Amino acid sequence: MTWKTIRLELARTAEHPNGSSAHAYVFRVPLDDAGFIEPKALREAEKRPVVRRFWPGEPDQNGVVITTEKGWAFSYKVGDDDDEVIFGLQSHPIKAGEYLTITEADGSELPFRVIRCQE
Repeated sequence: MTWKTIRLELARTAEHPNGSSAHAYVFRVPLDDAGFIEPKALREAEKRPVVRRFWPGEPDQNGVVITTEKGWAFSYKVGDDDDEVIFGLQSHPIKAGEYLTITEADGSELPFRVIRCQE
């Protein structure tokens, strides 16, 4: 298990046909050798699994990576009103070049590409 810093950037969407590096997340989680989050290590290190959300025209948001009934999520404050669920992360490894879908707090689903995954 190794703590990794991951950068996600918005993949191709109707509004951004070439994707967007300005719409991004950077987060830190413990990963096993296959690229899956280590749940026990994540729970034991309550302040280490952090996330920062970068969005044009909005202030950056800082939060933590948590597990919820719906799976792994980014959370910026207590309660689930602002949680952004990462679709399928329990069965999908985090590796450079892979894609993840994040369900924003407003319910919209956006594709993101893993740009970097490094120690």
